[in-house]
Amino acid sequence: MNPELQIRELSEKLEYYNKRYYQDNVSEISDFDFDQMMKKLQELEKLHPELRQIDSPTQRVGGAVTKNFNTITHRYPMLSLDNTYNEQELRLFDERVRKGLDGEEYEYICELKFDGISLSFTYENGVLVRGVTRGDGTRGDEITNNVKTIRSLPLRVSSGESIPPVFEVRGEGFMPFSSFQRLNDEMETLGENQYANPRNAASGSFKLQDSAETARRTLDCYLYSFLSDQTVFESHEESLLALKAWGFNVSPGWKKVQSIDQVIEYIHEWEEKRATLPLATDGIVIKVNSLEQQRELGFTAKSPRWAISFKYKAENKPAILRSVHYQVGRTGAVTPVANLCAESERTLPYNKVKGVHLSGTNVKRATLHNANELERLGLQLGDTVFVEKSGEIIPKITGVDVSKRGLFQTEPIEFPKNCPECGSELMRNEGEVAFFCPNDSECPPQLKGRIEHFIHRKAMNIDSLGEGKIELLFDQKLVRTPADLYDLSHDRLLGLEKSILNEETGKFKKISFREKTVDNILKGLELSRSAPFKNVLFGLGIRFVGATVADKLAAYFKSIDNLRKATYEELVAVPEIGGRIAQSVIDYFAQPGNQHMVDKLERAGLQMATDEKPVVMESNVLEGKTFVISGVFENFDRDELKEKIEANGGRMLSGVSGKLNYLLAGANMGPSKLEKARKLGVTIISEEEFLLMIEE
Repeated sequence: MNPELQIRELSEKLEYYNKRYYQDNVSEISDFDFDQMMKKLQELEKLHPELRQIDSPTQRVGGAVTKNFNTITHRYPMLSLDNTYNEQELRLFDERVRKGLDGEEYEYICELKFDGISLSFTYENGVLVRGVTRGDGTRGDEITNNVKTIRSLPLRVSSGESIPPVFEVRGEGFMPFSSFQRLNDEMETLGENQYANPRNAASGSFKLQDSAETARRTLDCYLYSFLSDQTVFESHEESLLALKAWGFNVSPGWKKVQSIDQVIEYIHEWEEKRATLPLATDGIVIKVNSLEQQRELGFTAKSPRWAISFKYKAENKPAILRSVHYQVGRTGAVTPVANLCAESERTLPYNKVKGVHLSGTNVKRATLHNANELERLGLQLGDTVFVEKSGEIIPKITGVDVSKRGLFQTEPIEFPKNCPECGSELMRNEGEVAFFCPNDSECPPQLKGRIEHFIHRKAMNIDSLGEGKIELLFDQKLVRTPADLYDLSHDRLLGLEKSILNEETGKFKKISFREKTVDNILKGLELSRSAPFKNVLFGLGIRFVGATVADKLAAYFKSIDNLRKATYEELVAVPEIGGRIAQSVIDYFAQPGNQHMVDKLERAGLQMATDEKPVVMESNVLEGKTFVISGVFENFDRDELKEKIEANGGRMLSGVSGKLNYLLAGANMGPSKLEKARKLGVTIISEEEFLLMIEE
């Protein structure tokens, strides 16, 4: 058969079977037969690359590598929605809609709010040509190669007479619970850091440079919006039905209702039922159905007036406090961690329990923060406690069911007096709540923690290393400080392996340094040598010197030599650097061990000075005035605005406080900053008003 005909026939068959499986839940052929057809198509396209189409089914398996993601300006801004957590505010929203429509009849569409990443897809002549993240709402990253790996997303739309030549659809990209669990199991086996929740996993996976790895993670997407320059539909309901007919994956849970009372009924219906879904949800989106009425209601600066998001309160469940263990962090702070199980698992060995099911994941541990929190909650071992996920992410104990204390045996919790890792006597600084281990030169978790901090993405960004690999290198006595990483060589790494016990499951995971692993580690270390000085400074792990403070210190002192010689008075002269930070920097460089490590890092070729150009002053019209920037602007991006403020004598602050003079507000700015600024009486100015200040 003619290769062109073969390619066309195989492509049509594969897309048909793909649609039947992912849209209609019907498997007409076996996975093996499907894979064989895909393999045949790949071989043909390899032999005849000129015949491969942009919408070929082979695009779904990935393989393209994107070093840098292009920034794309959205044709239609991707605005955020106003949120509410109570029914009264929903009724107030309904009243605003009624007034805005001047008494017209209206309907609502209720949709499940999925917990993922907002995506935009552009189609030209029916073919998917671009996939973009939400970004800041005005601009996002182009991730076309990655979104093509979504099996349920049509690469070509051919059916339907009303399809315009150019249109955009939007949806929520997500990772199903099954994919999330499989991915975290794999990362645990490899000794890599696991994702906290499916949303973070989806966000990270859609931004991978290798689309083949994105494809392997089996992401999905529910579509919920259609946009076009020409009027195609009269209602949101019509657009959803059309998207479904065109082959898009539209959530089947949406419903048209006639009143706000029916909206609230829908919310109650799904409050429990959403727990049965195979993906994370965190609320309900309510939209006015008529597109003409949507246009009539319009938008505020940051959100549509015709839509609102109802957020469910964090799920709260009872659990049994089985035990408390104590973790030592890189700064020496000792944190108590609760080990939990479900009430039905009270008598099971701890390595057999599954934990409490909360917001799509099984929770077996929750941080207790410090000794004060233990005392405040009045916890005892064996207590029935209440657990919720703060922000649907971090497990947190919110209280104790003391009524059950007499039914089961409990015992008081005593905070340790000595470090659980090295035995040193714990200390507590005046004015601080945390106990800490002072043995920072020998305590293993502190040493390993500083190395893990050093490789963090905001520091040296050595993603080829992870917690498990650092532990292996530490146990082999190959590294004790971050500087030791640069002594590693191919011969010293190849063949290293270790089995690490997972305390929760009781199972061992094996970490092995094979050829590819070693090459990736050495490559990551080599690339880190070009990381800017501010990243190196943050990576040193100086107490109280986070990424923002490191940026300010690097910009002010320009080099590590200048910083290590700086006096207390010189340090506090830096904008927003207080006495606590200044003393911490001085104490850090006063230690011979730290001096030796910094010298060794410098000899290894790391960037110990900034090459940023000094600010070219335009005027001193903003001298003595402080600014915080929030939102999206027409004439500048945020970095350009920062440079403009400093070039005219102004000073940037990191957050809204009583010291702030001006909040420079753009579109889609954070509502919390706006509210705080109003409460503190901070002057809020627009981009136009800012430009007038400079001109004056």
